[in-house]
Amino acid sequence: INAEKMVLKFGRKTRKFATYVVAAGLQYGAEGGMLHTFFKMAWLGEIPALPVFGDGTNVIPTIHVLDLAGVIQNVIDHTPKPHYLVAVDESVHTLEDIVKCISKNTGPGKIQKIPRENAYLTKDLTQDCLDHLLVNLRMEALFVKENFNIRWVAQTGFVENINSILKEYKQSRGLMPVKICILGPPAVGKSSIAEELAKYYKLHHIQLKDVISEAIAKLETIVAPKDIGEGKEEVEEEEEEENVEDAQELLDGIKESMEQNAGQLDDQYIIRFMKEKLKSMPCRNQGYILDGFPKTYDQAKDLFNQEDEEEEDEVRGRMFPFDKLIIPEFVCALDASDEFLKERVINLPERIVAGTHYSQDRFLRALSNYRDINIEDETVFNYFDEIEIHPIHIDVGKLEDAQNRLAIKQLIKEIGEPRNYGLTDEEKAEEERKAAEERLAREAAEEAEREHQEAVEMAEKIARWEEWNKRLEEVKREERELLEAQSIPLRNYLMTYVMPTLIQGLNECCNVRPEDPVDFLAEYLFKNNPEAQ
Repeated sequence: INAEKMVLKFGRKTRKFATYVVAAGLQYGAEGGMLHTFFKMAWLGEIPALPVFGDGTNVIPTIHVLDLAGVIQNVIDHTPKPHYLVAVDESVHTLEDIVKCISKNTGPGKIQKIPRENAYLTKDLTQDCLDHLLVNLRMEALFVKENFNIRWVAQTGFVENINSILKEYKQSRGLMPVKICILGPPAVGKSSIAEELAKYYKLHHIQLKDVISEAIAKLETIVAPKDIGEGKEEVEEEEEEENVEDAQELLDGIKESMEQNAGQLDDQYIIRFMKEKLKSMPCRNQGYILDGFPKTYDQAKDLFNQEDEEEEDEVRGRMFPFDKLIIPEFVCALDASDEFLKERVINLPERIVAGTHYSQDRFLRALSNYRDINIEDETVFNYFDEIEIHPIHIDVGKLEDAQNRLAIKQLIKEIGEPRNYGLTDEEKAEEERKAAEERLAREAAEEAEREHQEAVEMAEKIARWEEWNKRLEEVKREERELLEAQSIPLRNYLMTYVMPTLIQGLNECCNVRPEDPVDFLAEYLFKNNPEAQ
């Protein structure tokens, strides 16, 4: 309030420019604003109900950010006389209305009222956000509505425009679902690849057996007897009775179908359960990886085609009117030769094969059935080609990669980057911790390897030096022996023919002591040479 008064007072003191205070409601739109935390909780689907702080009856004035921008633009263009303006939409929504709307349209569909004090324990909500969310105030922008020309984006309010607000929010945040279908023969690696992609993209891994089990368990929960509270209204009781009757009828139909088909469920039930799963809010938000289904052209057509389109539209459009909400964006067609698949199954450990379709008879029967289905012109891949979703074909046998890492890498390259919120603060910290540990381990391993290499090199150097010295000593010894062997004849010759005369000459030189001893000795040797005599 003091800041507002200061701004208005400053504008009155100077004529160079005018100052205005625009009192805006809680802003939403674009990346979510202060409601981002509720959008994120709903989109992630990690909690069963969105929290409402207190009783939720407090009225929150709101306005879309683009509408607020329009108000400010009008203030700039027209410089109105009032310097204090209220900018809100026409809605009178409570906190409960807003949170319930978010939960219904992008979350679990439920809310849970928690004590007001617990709001301060929510780490993603700042004090400023809480002040806006817990306010109880009714405001009306009379001057703005009567005098400004605004192209309203959400004049009627948040709840009435939730679809466009959600679309805008998801586009701003890059929250587009990634929908993948992985098909191929048994033992080609569909499930292992789907698991890795589900971890990388944070998607829901959908397998047929899990969908059927989940649907039957849900129906059994509905038909199970419940304790009806005394305060339950008659209308709710009637609706619940109708749901129980429908669920019981469906369960009876499932039981009859499985009895008639040797434990196998009829396609109409499979398609119904799978379609409900793909239309669930988590799959609509994050996306899914459909593992090994549909198997045939007819299953794909029944699963993905629009239910409310007439047959004439199909012919006129030259393309099946598929349901854009659940149709996969990427179809991966894995394949390999029969010999490769048989070899892979034979090499599987017994603990993995036991109780699965990888036993010899069941595997060969499943492989033969898959080949028979995909020989015809109307295969499941033809269906996707017809609706311009061309499968990504990968021959697993040619990659020679037992862990399917190359296939996963190729699919990630085709699909692109994840389209979700990214890592949370905890996940980022965990990733950084793991990266730091890996870096330290790598540096320690490199240091140990370097030290080991240096030690090996030093040992080799010492060994070479010792070998060289040893060989040098051997060479010297051999040279000495050779010299000694070569000097024996010469020594014998000198002792026999030279030394006697030389000793006599030296003695005579010592006795005579001539002026030139060398010349004297030479002359003596020449005269007394035994051979000359």
